[in-house]
Amino acid sequence: MSFKMSIKTNLQNIKSYLPEHVTLVAVSKTKPIRDLMEAYNAGQRIFGENKIQEMVEKQGQMPEDVEWHMIGHVQRNKVKYMASFVSLIHGVDNFKLLKEINKQAIKHNRVINCLFQIKIASEDSKFGMYFHEAEDILKSEAFSELKNIKIKGVMGMATFTDDKEQIKIEFQNLKQTFDKLQELDTDNCKLETISMGMSGDYELAINCGSTMIRVGSNIFGARNY
Repeated sequence: MSFKMSIKTNLQNIKSYLPEHVTLVAVSKTKPIRDLMEAYNAGQRIFGENKIQEMVEKQGQMPEDVEWHMIGHVQRNKVKYMASFVSLIHGVDNFKLLKEINKQAIKHNRVINCLFQIKIASEDSKFGMYFHEAEDILKSEAFSELKNIKIKGVMGMATFTDDKEQIKIEFQNLKQTFDKLQELDTDNCKLETISMGMSGDYELAINCGSTMIRVGSNIFGARNY
C-alpha cells in the first residue's frame, strides 16, 4: 500500500492519541490540493501554511469550511492577501505586525485571531519575542486601541535537537510564559491556546501543556521541496 493511501490512516492514528482539548493543525505546506482533500475527506478542517501566497492559492481551491492557519514568519506587506479569510496567525512577533493585521482586519470588517510567537529556542535563527516584550505590548495603551485583533495565546518553536530534555525545558518555559501572560486579560487579549509541538515532539509538547499541535510529515509524509 503506497503512502498516498494512508493520509487518512495517519490522521486517525494521531487523533486517536490526542486528548480532547488539543487541536490538530495539519501542516500542508508544499503539498498538492489532492493531499489536502484526502485529509479533508477524512475529517480534517484546520490546515497550516507557512507562505501566504501558497495559502491564498489553496484557499481558493478548497471547501469554504476550511480554517486556515498562518504558521510561518509573516511579512507585513503580505498581510493584506490573507486578511479576508485567515483564522489564526501563529507567528506574531512584534507590535508593528500587530498594527498591520488590525488595519487589514478593519478593511474586511472582522477580528483576526493571533498568537504571540515567544522565543524559546536557543538558536538565533528562530523568530519570536521574549516574555517582557509580549508583556509590554499587552499592557500598552497602543495595544488596547487595536479593536480588530484578538490575542488568543502563544506559539513557540523548540530548538532543532535530539536532546529531549532541552526541548522539554523549552516547552515548559512557553507554558510558564502563557500562565504569566494569561493574567493580562483584556478586551482584545483572551489567552487560551498554547501552540507547540510538531511531528517529532508533539507527545512531549502535550505533556508540557500544549493545546494545539502543528503536524505535517506524520500526516502527509516527507516534504518535497
